[in-house]
Amino acid sequence: MISRNFYINILIRILLMVVLALLLGYVIFSLKSVRIAIICLLFLAGITVSLISSINTANKKIKYFFESVSNDDSNLSFPVDEKNAIVREIYRNMNRINQQIQQLKINNINQEQYFRALIEHLAIGIITFNDRGFILHSNTPARNLLRAGVLTHIKQIERTDRKLYQAVKNIKPSDRQLVPLDTEWGEVQLALKATSLRSGNDELTILSIQDIRNELDEKEVESWMKLIRVLMHEIMNSITPITSLSESLSNIYTREGKPVSPDHLTSKSISTTLQGLNVIKTQGRGLMSFVDSYRKLTGIPEPDRQLFKVAGLLDRVRILYDSLEGHKKVGLSFNQEDSELQIYADQNLISQVLINLVKNALESNENNPGGSIMIHAGLDNESHPEICVSDNGPGIPEENLDEIFVPFFTTRQSGSGIGLSISRQIMRMHGGNLKVRSVPGIETVFCLTF
Repeated sequence: MISRNFYINILIRILLMVVLALLLGYVIFSLKSVRIAIICLLFLAGITVSLISSINTANKKIKYFFESVSNDDSNLSFPVDEKNAIVREIYRNMNRINQQIQQLKINNINQEQYFRALIEHLAIGIITFNDRGFILHSNTPARNLLRAGVLTHIKQIERTDRKLYQAVKNIKPSDRQLVPLDTEWGEVQLALKATSLRSGNDELTILSIQDIRNELDEKEVESWMKLIRVLMHEIMNSITPITSLSESLSNIYTREGKPVSPDHLTSKSISTTLQGLNVIKTQGRGLMSFVDSYRKLTGIPEPDRQLFKVAGLLDRVRILYDSLEGHKKVGLSFNQEDSELQIYADQNLISQVLINLVKNALESNENNPGGSIMIHAGLDNESHPEICVSDNGPGIPEENLDEIFVPFFTTRQSGSGIGLSISRQIMRMHGGNLKVRSVPGIETVFCLTF
């Protein structure tokens, strides 16, 4: 900021002071002239005062500039027509720096306005609050969802719903929560997701709030439609041959709408009738079995949750696997990251899910000479307990990945199509989930997340 002329000016004065000091010493000790000594001393004092005055003037100007900047007064301007070249150069540099500061402020304001408009445009509610609960920003969707005209503190959310307030108050970074909220239009489901951000000395929490009622309704309708299509398909497959066969058998015993006399019945007619009745019986039992499968799907007991070690669960699965037909053809291995890993769940139901997944993996590898199954237990990326069952079988085609959890959907002739549906339902009853990923010909992985 200080000009080159200012440094040169100071350097010249210091050199003059050194020369005068040397001359003063020479006069005093060699010439011993009091008059010349006094003249040299006056010149030395004058140059010293001028130097101090010049430095003080520059310091005052610089101090005034920084005080203006610290007071957020960036509109000041220094005159550039100053007669003193040094001061004029200082003013010119300070004006240039001040213009840069003004431009930075304008850019920051424009950027802030842009992000505010962007956040306001979102359909998702966004609020930002510090560790003391004071809300620094909230967009219109958030205020609408929380039914608040102005939000200054998260304590205000308690007026809307106490459970929602507790959820917002206790939510941790990377947490996701689903909170029901009663409104005059009925119950809505609010999905909360938090992330943290440090700003200066404050630890800020950015919370997103989204009403997922419509999404849930659409998924529910879509699931019902898929289930209805499968039910219709299975029922029609059973009813159609029964109807056709019944009509054929009826034609044997009627003529022109009237029953035939016993004399007209032959052994072939009786044999055909018996065969037809057996087919009807078989189809009827198949339909009853199908209905029984539906009863099992809707009759899962409430989980009896207890805290237990995953190691014990895996030992149980190992024993059950050894009892399955063909288990020697496909090797089963285990990988547990922490031998003390525990989960809070119904061990019997989770064991049922795991053995169902292992059985599916075994059946998919029945024609794979190098088939293998691995069960991995550990923590996922969000530090939640997770158990994954993977195999190197043929895999699941991409078009079937969205269908395999639909009740009664199956690609096997002997399959009922309810195993994976029941397994996912059991996991959701535990507050977890059952997810799948598959690369055909390489691997298929089912993960139980708690």
